[in-house]
Amino acid sequence: MSYSNSYQMTATAIKKQLDNYLPLLSLPQQELLLQMAKSLLHVETKDQRVSVKQYNKELKASEKQIAEGKFTTQADLEKESEKW
Repeated sequence: MSYSNSYQMTATAIKKQLDNYLPLLSLPQQELLLQMAKSLLHVETKDQRVSVKQYNKELKASEKQIAEGKFTTQADLEKESEKW
């Protein structure tokens, strides 16, 4: 995939944003992000993939959490990061 230069972020800008958002995530969310990064890089891990049944269970739990309003918006994250 190719992006024009106006849409590309520098590595420094990306790292800065990741450094800002990472502490806002819960430990399970950080672990999930790490697993996703490893998956993108095809890094072998000891963890096995979850079953479709387990995936669907986790997805339903996440959807319930969102429906109950238990999430953080981008605007709230930006406000929080201004306090650092």
